Amino acid sequence: MNKVFLALTISLFLVSFGNYTFAQSDDKLVVLETNLGVIVIEFFPDDAPNHVANFIKLTESGFYDGTIFHRIIPGFMIQGGDPNTINGDPSTWGIGGPEERVNAEFNTIKHNRGIVSMARSADPNSGGSQFFIVHKDSNFLDGQYTVFGRIVTEESFQTLDKIAAVETGDKDNPIDPEQVRIIKATVVNRSEVTDILELPDPERTQSSVSPSTGNQKYESADHEIGFSVPEGWLLQQPDKTQENSPDVVAVGPKTGEINPVISLTVQETNQRTFDELISEKLETIKPGIESGNLEIISQEKTTVKGNDAYVIDASGLFSSNGEQFNVKFKEIMVYGTEKFYTLAYSNGIDDFDSQLPRFTDTVDSFEILSKDIPKDESAEEGGGCLIATATFGSELAPQVQQLREIRDNTLLQTDSGTSFMNTFNNFYYSFSPIIADYERENPVFKEAVKITITPMLSTLSLLNYVDIDSEQEMLGYGISLILLNVGMYFAAPAIIIFKIRK
Repeated sequence: MNKVFLALTISLFLVSFGNYTFAQSDDKLVVLETNLGVIVIEFFPDDAPNHVANFIKLTESGFYDGTIFHRIIPGFMIQGGDPNTINGDPSTWGIGGPEERVNAEFNTIKHNRGIVSMARSADPNSGGSQFFIVHKDSNFLDGQYTVFGRIVTEESFQTLDKIAAVETGDKDNPIDPEQVRIIKATVVNRSEVTDILELPDPERTQSSVSPSTGNQKYESADHEIGFSVPEGWLLQQPDKTQENSPDVVAVGPKTGEINPVISLTVQETNQRTFDELISEKLETIKPGIESGNLEIISQEKTTVKGNDAYVIDASGLFSSNGEQFNVKFKEIMVYGTEKFYTLAYSNGIDDFDSQLPRFTDTVDSFEILSKDIPKDESAEEGGGCLIATATFGSELAPQVQQLREIRDNTLLQTDSGTSFMNTFNNFYYSFSPIIADYERENPVFKEAVKITITPMLSTLSLLNYVDIDSEQEMLGYGISLILLNVGMYFAAPAIIIFKIRK
């Protein structure tokens, strides 16, 4: 009798223990023996197979023996698994691990109490050996770190609480490392553990995890802009110490002499023309050019999403902490009516081209949200897109972003779709800017518009689930959705009014 048939047969006759039947009694678990008690971990191989295999392999090799829980934050989590904590300098705790890394396996399991998840750096694919156990529900981590297991005995939870309660120093390191040392980590079969709790399925987020696009989205209501930066880059909003200081900075993993950096700086035009701003920019960098520390490679006027733009490619010699680095950078100034936006990318001269496509993606994703769809020249200046304005910063914003992607990647890839969008834009922007302006002036009206367009956004999102391979299919789906919306917004209300009157 093979193992598959045996599992099916037993599952028909035996009651389950929690989520598990006797057919699963040979599952692998890991037992961590610590000075404060035992922790037993079960795994979620269907959600994070590579992380589970990595953790079990390291345990079997004795990797975790003698390590400590080096970062302890009560009410949040306890973190361990760094080999530097065995006998290394405390200043190195938290940066050690094996050479082999595990790519992210983000899933829908929530970071609730007792969950075991993989620690990582800003790069999502940097998981190695360090892991953390959630002390109190920390759902802000959901979808950002790879959950691969949970603790499953009463003693495990008691040990978790004991470790979380030890005295720690300024860097959340334990004052007495011997209190929280993993004496021995062992892989065992489930059948060898007799006190496993009957736990329900792990709680999951309501929506499924979207496949990684390789980017993370940033939006600012204050500046009315949105753009994407590479996934895994550390996204920061530094204090703005002076007018030309960056408002947003994304720092990438170091692959050469320096870390690659993408930044955005937002400044007021103060009624200065595009040419005046270019002249000011050239005057600003003139001293660097005259000193020989900066070389302009190229410069040109262009457009970005229908806005005037100015591009500079340059290289130079820069000093930091007594060291000198050859740096290359690309800067794009995008001119708006009241503000101008400077997108910049810098990296070591030898590694510049390796991350340039990612900067190009960032520039392509850049949007001034109050005018996110190019307007017809006859449209009034001002308001912009009423849908984007109504949904900006709300739970509908992701849906609007999806529809933009459908527009760009589906509709505009066909002649009929392009023709439709041109006709639609001429009609839409004959009234949209006026409504968008009023939405910004009247929050109650904005909320009413958002509620009104919610059903329409839901129907248009159906395009996410169809394959459009021809002009005929585009017309077919497009006409069907138009009729559906006509029914919702005109036919249904008319029928209701008629019945009320009758």
